[in-house]
Amino acid sequence: MIKHLRLPRLSWRFIPVWQRNYLVWKKLAIPSILGNLADPMLYMLGLGFGLGSLLPDINGMSYLSFLAAGTVAYSTMNAATFEVLYSSFSRMHVQRTWDAILNAPMTLDDIMLGELTWATSKSLLSGVAILAVIWGLGLFGNFWMTLWIIPVVALVGFCFGGMGLVMNAVSPSYDFFLYYFTLVITPMVLLCGVFFPVTQLPPLLQSVSAWLPLTHAIDLARPLVIGRVPNSVALHVAALLIYGSLGYVIALALTRKRLLK
Repeated sequence: MIKHLRLPRLSWRFIPVWQRNYLVWKKLAIPSILGNLADPMLYMLGLGFGLGSLLPDINGMSYLSFLAAGTVAYSTMNAATFEVLYSSFSRMHVQRTWDAILNAPMTLDDIMLGELTWATSKSLLSGVAILAVIWGLGLFGNFWMTLWIIPVVALVGFCFGGMGLVMNAVSPSYDFFLYYFTLVITPMVLLCGVFFPVTQLPPLLQSVSAWLPLTHAIDLARPLVIGRVPNSVALHVAALLIYGSLGYVIALALTRKRLLK
């Protein structure tokens, strides 16, 4: 992989790749949106109203508000991850769409940047949809403060899109993605404060959680929901940018090794 590892050569040629993915998605937009929303909505409303009625406030916010803030990050992570795994893998390995694009004056750097920006855009839609539910249910503290969640959602989509592209680059089949969900995504959902405060975990797991990208995402989103400025904004933003950028660079090197032998 080392000989394929270099900084990406970025250009505006990624835009047609993004546009191509958008035009294909637009034909199935409604089922796609419903699929991305169903799981987080069931968790948020089912647990929020059901379990939430039995629990006291958490750090000055109702359990439903607490869970809704975590669900914004959780939904965004899932949407970006599914897009760069299953959809990107289909375009790369099954449909050979990437091979066809490479016959045009395009590079692999352009294709993968297009895939990353498309995954970010699609995850932004999922995150904003959950945010709209938060607005509709009146679970926010300050409407104008919650608008800052929108750039946070885009950043979370970029982060998990870049990380997911690494798995896409090394996966031999769709079944391989189950390892990523079982060993990476699911533990983050349980350790990073989506359903309960991280402070309830043993000290060792709290230390592990502090390094996970979903924790940084939730630490940005949750205070904004209740109208507060998050602590350590620069740290959280930097962590998400580093995870996403390193993921993209590593994924690009691995994909070069796989496709450009």
